[in-house]
Amino acid sequence: MKNKKIVVIGSSNTDMVIKSDRLPAPGETVIGHTFLMNPGGKGANQAVAAARMEGNITFVSKIGNDTFGKQSVEGYIAEGIKTDYIFTDPDQPSGVALILVDAKGENSISVASGANATLCPADIDKAKDEIETAGLVLMQLEIPMETLEYVAEIACNKGVKVILNPAPAQALSCKLLKCLYMLIPNKTETEMLSGVEVTDWESAIKAADVIGEKGVDIVVITLGAQGALIKDGRQYHRIEADPVEAVDTTAAGDTFCGALCVGLSDGMTVPESVRFACKAAAISVTRMGAQASAPYRKEINLNS
Repeated sequence: MKNKKIVVIGSSNTDMVIKSDRLPAPGETVIGHTFLMNPGGKGANQAVAAARMEGNITFVSKIGNDTFGKQSVEGYIAEGIKTDYIFTDPDQPSGVALILVDAKGENSISVASGANATLCPADIDKAKDEIETAGLVLMQLEIPMETLEYVAEIACNKGVKVILNPAPAQALSCKLLKCLYMLIPNKTETEMLSGVEVTDWESAIKAADVIGEKGVDIVVITLGAQGALIKDGRQYHRIEADPVEAVDTTAAGDTFCGALCVGLSDGMTVPESVRFACKAAAISVTRMGAQASAPYRKEINLNS
């Protein structure tokens, strides 16, 4: 790609994390061990991950007029992210996520969207030039669907490649799908979008085919410790993940998405970019936190 600018559009949250031996059942209280408060939000996580991979990143988001929001922006600036298009809602608080993590690194998350839910097309109009001059636009589903569709149409009309991580899982319109260059769902999101239960590589291929028929050029299904499946037209690639001992899987998918976009922007092929992303995600699960767990590019060894 000649244009290396990546515009990430999505949520900005503050994560409050408790780690305990296991996740509580409904109505149960479990005594935890560790408490952490970190910047989070899928959009912000992906922007930071991409910045740490040395990408040229602009982040478009919305925060509240509060301490959480202001601290988040300071953090993005420190990561080298362009923050000119982070808007402030005077009435809504910044987004907050409550995250429980068990001893195996699995998590359970509840999010109060706050200002993220008010990022609207009128805000996007202020960032229109930035979007239209990007090489890639990366989005997720923690902002309104109307806004996602509006961004995708703007970018698509200018030939800008749109990549969507459809998380948290929800239905996607044909209007949005047809504007996408690449879709990056995990197993759960893949099953929702395709109606196919994913149990192995063969069923993942079947699910990718169903999604591809809806108009998406490239489908990359992330399968956790197994790695990722790529459907690019009629070609399929199986990318294995590096074996690691996970301590916290929070934001592993976000690290994957951010790294993949930087790989593409640096001229890597899709399989090369996915391999690069798998390595970044594998490192992230060995660390606690969301943005805090994202590795730096110098930590990625493509020869291993």
